[in-house]
Amino acid sequence: MLSKNDQMHLVLTLLGITAFLGICQGRTDCYGSVNRIDTTGASCKTAKPEGLNYCGVPASRKIAERDLASMNRYKVLIKKVGEALCIEPAVIAGIISRESHAGKILKNGWGDNGNGFGLMQVDRRYHKPEGTWNGETHIRQGTKILINMIKTIQNKFPRWTRDQQLKGGISAYNAGTGNVRSYERMDIGTTHDDYGNDVVARAKYFKQQGY
Repeated sequence: MLSKNDQMHLVLTLLGITAFLGICQGRTDCYGSVNRIDTTGASCKTAKPEGLNYCGVPASRKIAERDLASMNRYKVLIKKVGEALCIEPAVIAGIISRESHAGKILKNGWGDNGNGFGLMQVDRRYHKPEGTWNGETHIRQGTKILINMIKTIQNKFPRWTRDQQLKGGISAYNAGTGNVRSYERMDIGTTHDDYGNDVVARAKYFKQQGY
């Protein structure tokens, strides 16, 4: 039978392990943070179809604000996936806003002329879509695709900071890692030439909303 001192030591050890696991499981900063990334926001090509007569970060924030009510339906799932894969939920939300306006523009879960599936618009020409279009399995698949992009950018540009590599991965989610040739021009060749910058600006807004 353990002595009182041994029992106390065991309890403290278990509490320490539990606390450690909690910290590890709750981390979302393995790939950098959007708050440290510079961004020019949405291009006028992205802002104009949204009915906005201005561009840049204010346009990105306005579009994200319009998507917030729909995004909040998936907030718990987005945060769960972000914490499980150690990436900021705000980044996932930023991509979901850009890809599908949090599902508002999809038809039966599909977009991009029937090629893009779900909130994160997983392209069925390159991936086998998993789960329901708005479920955890889908969000996890889309986020894993993003993380693979980030890791490829890390290998391609090892001297970039983690935050720069995160932005490069976000840009690559749209146009592929081969399109990312330099930090300053990474978005040239993405849809409307602003994908990474727009998503980062939207992500910063969602981070302020608790994502």
